[in-house]
Amino acid sequence: MTPRVLVTGFGAFPGAPVNPTEGLIAALDADAARFADICRLETRVFDVDYRGLPGRLDEIGAAGCPDIAIHFGLAASAHGFRLERTARNEIRPDSVDIHGFRPDGETICDHAESISTSLPIAPIADALGAADLPVEVSDDAGGYLCNFLFYHARAGLCDLYRPPMAGFVHVPPAPGLMAPHGMDAETLLRGASIIIRVCVDRWVAEQQA
Repeated sequence: MTPRVLVTGFGAFPGAPVNPTEGLIAALDADAARFADICRLETRVFDVDYRGLPGRLDEIGAAGCPDIAIHFGLAASAHGFRLERTARNEIRPDSVDIHGFRPDGETICDHAESISTSLPIAPIADALGAADLPVEVSDDAGGYLCNFLFYHARAGLCDLYRPPMAGFVHVPPAPGLMAPHGMDAETLLRGASIIIRVCVDRWVAEQQA
């Protein structure tokens, strides 16, 4: 009973020439053996690209949809691991991607206005807090690619990509003069590892119930 776990990050985007979630994925790849006893870990880094993202998700699904999908992204306003509870069916008016493209309209699709995460938010928050890591919970994942990905993962907009357990986590920038509340790479990896293990534990418990 070994789940397939997908963890993703994003590359740079306008206003953020360095995205710490891209570094997180590299760190997870370098230390993947630590998860071999609990899951089959896979990782991806997505371009901040509205038109390309749905196809990338379908490609992943075609190769075998993950049981658990944990998507990470950067939020300059985050002060810790920001656990997103709600994916909103909206697109911010000024949200152009790396190609300067923005979808028409203010919504992602004609489906529900919002949909909840299926990650175990409360146990994740408890585990991060017990490890003395900063954590916060949010009901607003923004109106950019992070929310766009989160909504696609939960609303079933891609025929082949419908992970049973999926959600989104925002993280702060790396420490610096412009980010006094930033998070260093070691802390980011430690927290992400905790999140992965909590999600796997919940998935296993649900399968055994």
